[in-house]
Amino acid sequence: MNIMTMTIIYTTLIMGTLTTLISSHWLLMWVGLELSMMSIIPILMNKTNPRSTEAATKYFLTQATASMILLMSVITTMMYSGQWSIIYSNNMFISLALTLSLIMKLGLAPFHFWVTEVTQGTSLTSGMILLTWQKIAPLSILMQISPMINQPLIISSALLSTLLGGWGGLNQTQLRKILAYSSIAHMGWMLVVMNFMPSISLFNLMLYIILTISVFTALNMNNNLTTLSLSHVWSTAPPTIIIILMNLLSLGGLPPLAGFAPKWIIIQELVKNNNIMIPVLMTMMALLSLYFYIRLTYSTTLTLFPTTNNTKTKWHFHNKKAMTILAPLTTLSTMTLPLTPLLFTLN
Repeated sequence: MNIMTMTIIYTTLIMGTLTTLISSHWLLMWVGLELSMMSIIPILMNKTNPRSTEAATKYFLTQATASMILLMSVITTMMYSGQWSIIYSNNMFISLALTLSLIMKLGLAPFHFWVTEVTQGTSLTSGMILLTWQKIAPLSILMQISPMINQPLIISSALLSTLLGGWGGLNQTQLRKILAYSSIAHMGWMLVVMNFMPSISLFNLMLYIILTISVFTALNMNNNLTTLSLSHVWSTAPPTIIIILMNLLSLGGLPPLAGFAPKWIIIQELVKNNNIMIPVLMTMMALLSLYFYIRLTYSTTLTLFPTTNNTKTKWHFHNKKAMTILAPLTTLSTMTLPLTPLLFTLN
């Protein structure tokens, strides 16, 4: 695609999300979601091969189904209340339909199957946009309607997402699928605390976006797509592999890295609201995600595969791609845990 076409597509993508964020009118929110959905499909199909076409088709079918359910619930809300603005309704059908449609758009369990397939079928840049920017608009709507959503449904979906996000990534060798399962697990953490304090979910989303962008940017430097290709980076670019693995461990929530901060705050908030079993279960299921990140780190850096002289560590490294943005992103994603007590005082 030429520059003009890509500019129009990315502008539409940004405007669609911003329209949803600043609107209090249900129809405008739906239009913003549709703009965002239609504009990312050409981005997913940027590389014209059958795999990317299949991924874009799966994404379109899932999002179109979710949009249909959302529009149906919005029209039903307007029929009951006579208004298009967000009104907290006690109607069980409306709240259930709204929640299910947004859960489907976010790729949470049990509607999570499309996330891994679509992410695997696209490029690293497209996958990064899909797992970060495309989460903002549906999650913002979910935060606005959090007082009216069904709490048992939300907590069940969050627990299932955390379990499947950790379980699904255990036997994966494709890095894009690992990051997709990580996204599902992180969405579960954001969802479980949304009924109690949506601002914590927002903080978790911001840190998750920083971590994911940092990982995808580092992977894109050497076009690493599998764990095997990642293990070969150690001999050519040790700083890059250290950055990738530090960010992955932070994504897993390993202290003292910054990724531990949102889990710490969420556990504390749930305990303050007399929910003891939920954080216990979430913590145990989060160990699954942390396990495959630690296993990936071990197999990449602490084991030596059969090598020849051509694959031994080089004495001089030449970085072909200068990623200036990677330094501040890595700093934010690994070293900001000491700022967590400040968040408690501002809360």
